[in-house]
Amino acid sequence: MKKIIIMCGHTGIMFLFIALASSIFTTTLKAGQLTITIKGSTTVLPIAQATAEVFMDRHPGVNISVQGGGSGFGIASLIDGSTDIADTSRPMEKNEVIKAKSKGVYPHEIIVAKDGIAVIVHPSNPVDHLSTNQILDIYTGKVSSWSSLGGTNTKIVVVSRDTSSGTYEAFEKLALKGERVRPDALTTASNKQVAITVANTPGAIGYIGLGYLSSRVKAVKVDGIPCTVKTVISGQYPLSRPLFMYTNGNPRGIINNYIEFVLSEEGQKLVREQGYVGISGHNGH
Repeated sequence: MKKIIIMCGHTGIMFLFIALASSIFTTTLKAGQLTITIKGSTTVLPIAQATAEVFMDRHPGVNISVQGGGSGFGIASLIDGSTDIADTSRPMEKNEVIKAKSKGVYPHEIIVAKDGIAVIVHPSNPVDHLSTNQILDIYTGKVSSWSSLGGTNTKIVVVSRDTSSGTYEAFEKLALKGERVRPDALTTASNKQVAITVANTPGAIGYIGLGYLSSRVKAVKVDGIPCTVKTVISGQYPLSRPLFMYTNGNPRGIINNYIEFVLSEEGQKLVREQGYVGISGHNGH
């Protein structure tokens, strides 16, 4: 099967031309839609990519386009009609819902996974635990040296996310109690970039979704609790949150089939394989 995708104009409209056997073409037409577009949170991105890949393998006539850009971008895209599904790592805000409805879009919320926001430092940093108050002091500029926290006499390099990020908004609410990040913080566009920056900067501190943890960075305990699947499930970890997909109204047709797959036992297994916490089935520890 040959697929050619042409992006036309700033509206993001996609035209999909498919050359394939007539029997597959008939099956595709019955599916009701050839293309699903997913945009939004870089935290949810690995989940969307993994589930989309398997779903397309099962449905050869369907193409799923997956794009990051942040929760705010995904929600804006749902509102302007340029995406079928918005991935978000935070709930839609009241003003966003009002704006959507004014444009004839009726957001339907689906929780697809749970996540912990891991607070990370360079592996060489001797500090391995922080309280939520200490994190607040670091990110608001009250503390600027690791020596104040039991570490070496090294300047703290604060790494954060841009304000359109759902991870930023969740972190601001859960860890910063609504206060703004210090103005000299390094602002990055994705979980991956935060992890790379911290891995390459001995004095850095950052925060990422649980699924982005690797041996290149060290997750500190927060209020004495490690960020693990087990502590997120139990609710013990203080920086835990749900992850969402939004559609315009109840999902229908092939979009509904995809959402059902994400929520199925197989889909939730893929969620767990990406390092996140499934909302059903066995999650392990």
